[in-house]
Amino acid sequence: MKASLTLFERSLQLVRYPEHLQHPSWQAWDAADEYIIEYLQERPERAKAQGLRIYNDDFGALTCWFAKQKPTWISDSYVALRSCQDNLALNNINSQQVTFCSSMDTITTPTELVLLKIPKTTALLEQQLIDLQDSVGPQTLIIAAAKASAIQKSTLVLFEKYLGITTTSLAKKKARLVFCQPSGKLKHQSPYPTHWFSESPKFELSNHANVFARQQLDIGARFMLQHLPKSNGKTLIDLGCGNGVLGLSILYKYPDAKVIFVDESYMALASAKENLQRNLPEALPRCEFLISNCLDEFLNQTERSTVDIVLCNPPFHQQNAITDHIALQMFSDAKKALVKGGELVVVGNRHLDYPVKLKRLFNSAKQSATNQKFSIFTAIK
Repeated sequence: MKASLTLFERSLQLVRYPEHLQHPSWQAWDAADEYIIEYLQERPERAKAQGLRIYNDDFGALTCWFAKQKPTWISDSYVALRSCQDNLALNNINSQQVTFCSSMDTITTPTELVLLKIPKTTALLEQQLIDLQDSVGPQTLIIAAAKASAIQKSTLVLFEKYLGITTTSLAKKKARLVFCQPSGKLKHQSPYPTHWFSESPKFELSNHANVFARQQLDIGARFMLQHLPKSNGKTLIDLGCGNGVLGLSILYKYPDAKVIFVDESYMALASAKENLQRNLPEALPRCEFLISNCLDEFLNQTERSTVDIVLCNPPFHQQNAITDHIALQMFSDAKKALVKGGELVVVGNRHLDYPVKLKRLFNSAKQSATNQKFSIFTAIK
């Protein structure tokens, strides 16, 4: 992995978290990060603005560069948090200079400068612009950045709708900057979380802005719901739980089961907890909610539950990179967490080579269900 970002005779060593699972060709910053840094380095008076906030700094490049300004870091990703913390340490930067906040934290202190990496999910961007309304005004400069191809007319419309006058820079290395000057007068209510009803059983499901399949049940989860494992008296992990519909269904169907909901998205975990509170509050004593990269935090617990089953609907991307390293770590971590004879139940697109990877890790792995698009695999420790 390329690890040295060098600009203006200054270098940062940067890695992605977890470093040992990343492809050697990936780097922990992009042209949009460089463009923001160059813009502010050439205008040092703006870089010294009070109350610096940095949104969606996936690997910490911007936070490390501007750490002396004591920024507030905001993201929905626990993996991004770990990346940023690791890179601060790698560059001998005191992490106490940075205030870390999740996407679920309310921040109302005034800010004069906001640096925002435009996220892949438009709904997350919209929620973040709404969140900014209470702490920005005519004194605030917002600089957003992304690949030029990711900045559409609709992106600029969102900035103008929620904050104020918006312009763009010329493209540079296929990246572009967005400049927004808030009026301080626009106040809009958030359309999030969104709500919809599942079919059987009928749950009202709450979905914060960055939850996968926020508007309807995704087809992989729908297929998994038809083939949930027998869970009488068992402890399960809903790994990559999203809005928690799989674990919620287990708790409804098996009144003596326990479920640990795990996700790296703060909004996903909040959605899962809200959905338990709304639909099955009596089951809350049988639940845990854990923010984690795969099962890192679960496996690091000195005292942890015995786990009989892990349910898993793995993602195949990290930020904008297509990858299977997350699925591989999920499978490996599941094996460590399971009791002997425990089951890992995985749903995935049929074209993915999950069977090969599962058979390398487990005593036995077989396809237990399939349809035109998805397969479900059961692996036994």
